[in-house]
Order: sequence, then C-alpha cells, then structure tokens
Amino acid sequence: MFPPLYCAPMAELSHRALRELIEDFGGCDEYFSEMLSAQAVLSGGRWESWYLDGGPDPARFVYQLTGTNCADIAAATAFLDTREAAGIDLNMGCSAPAITKTGAGAAWLCRPDEAARLVSAVRRKTSKRLSVKLRIGRTADFDQLVRFCKNLENEGADLIILHPRTSKEKFKRTVRWDYVVRLGAALRIPVVGNGDIDSVAVCMKRWNEGGVTALMLGRRAVKEPWIFTQIKGSAPPCINHEETMLRFLDLLERYQPPEFFVSRARRFFGYYCTNFTWGTWLVTQLCRETTHRKFAAVLAAYFAEHEDERSITVQ
Repeated sequence: MFPPLYCAPMAELSHRALRELIEDFGGCDEYFSEMLSAQAVLSGGRWESWYLDGGPDPARFVYQLTGTNCADIAAATAFLDTREAAGIDLNMGCSAPAITKTGAGAAWLCRPDEAARLVSAVRRKTSKRLSVKLRIGRTADFDQLVRFCKNLENEGADLIILHPRTSKEKFKRTVRWDYVVRLGAALRIPVVGNGDIDSVAVCMKRWNEGGVTALMLGRRAVKEPWIFTQIKGSAPPCINHEETMLRFLDLLERYQPPEFFVSRARRFFGYYCTNFTWGTWLVTQLCRETTHRKFAAVLAAYFAEHEDERSITVQ
C-alpha cells in the first residue's frame, strides 16, 4: 500500500507551473498553494489571480492562508469557500522572521487561546476540510504540542500537518519524526507528516512507522518532480533533464506573470540543479540571465559539455 502524497506549500515555488510539471510525471494526491496573505486576498491585489489559480485540478488543490488576526483570515476563508478546492489550510508553521515578527506563521504557536479562536472562526466560514500546518512550538515540548493541537481539534480542525522542528530550528536540524507518530496516536483527527522525506526509502519508512494518514514533500519535489510517482512505482524509466528544465520555463511563461519569470526560474533552478555534478556552477550561470532564450542557451551549453548528465534512469 502506498501513502497519499501531498506537495507542500513553498514560497515562489508552489505555483501552477510547478504543479503542471509534476503532473507531467503523473502528479500527486494534493497540492498546497503558496502562503496566501489574508489581507491580500481580501483587497484583490494585483497578483492574486495567479496566486489563487488552482489549476490544473482545483479538486486536488488546497489554499493556505496566513495572517495576524482572526477577522481577516475568517473573511478570506469565506471568500475562498466559494471557489472549488480540496480544503483550506492555516499557516501556523512558517518560521521566517519576516513572517513571525508580524504575528503570523509560527507566531501563532505562542498564542494557543487565540489560535483556537481562529480555528473556531474559520470553521464557521467554510464547509471545506480545514487543516492547520504547524511546527512543534518554540521548544520541543511534546505535551504542550498535544495540548495545542487538541484545542484546534476541539474547535473544528479536520487535519493537522506537522513539520517536527521547533520554530527556531533550520532545515539542517534533523526532524523529530517520533513527534509525528506520537501526535497521530494522541489526536482523534488525522495527522500528516512533513519534513526530510528525501527518497523513496525514507518515504516508505515513515509510512510504515504509522501515526499518519498522508505524507507531505516539499523541496525534494522541486529537485525531482517525478518523486511522487517514483514512490508509487510508476515514474517514467528515464528522465531527460534538459527537456524537463525547458518544459518548466515554458510552463512558467504560460502560468505566471512576466514580472515573476526570473525570480521563479532562479528559485526552481536553485533546487533542480543539485541533481548535477557542477550544479552550483550551473546555477551561478543561470542566475546571470533574465530571458527564456538565454536560460535555454546556458542549459544547452552545459549539457553539450556534460552529455552524461543529460538523462538519468529512475530506479
């Protein structure tokens, strides 16, 4: 049995172009949006039509909201409830200082009573599945995490997604996966595990450890957009890297505004190029360019010199 697989919310990455690329390789069970500002959703900002694009399959798409107060997030939820989607997710896990210093993201973990009121307010605004994505907390206090999540459960949360690091820990710190398993046993609602799932072997190990109803992958899905179907044993046997990278550029031009093209391309290549022996050098060259044609020329030159890296066989 294979686990249900979700693609994580990632800034400047979890947009339609990446989803379309993953779909080219067979797709995953659910995709989460980039973190959406509740205030921006309500104000109808210039870029919101792109951020709110749930394609290619809105029925497998989840809107993730962030904000600093209950009223704005509840109002944004009411607006999003009118759109086709698999669910609404509340971001209580982003630990970026620019987010937490405003009181959003992981800062909610320091306000358990207010976080519970937020879930209650949002629950009244949507009939869709309501999930909360979070970290452990400011410290690795498991009992405190359980109390926090039980309050969310009692107020109407349908699903908890746990990234088992504290709000202060960076990606270099190995996740505490036992917290995911133990939290799954402590709650009545399902738990999804997220963090450091970087291979088929690790994915199946985490799934077999139990405690979760699904697994969420993020950065690995950018480096290897075929990872979801590889886990399920149905990935194509051979991947052409140059074709995949050019395909992403085409999708980026089609599904993102022109103003986003360079930043999103560089962000994607920063992860994808770790597939290559000289990936750091290649990223440096790509980041000097600003047009589709010039990106393509850099790729053509690299693979002409490193023909052995043009394609890989997927195990």
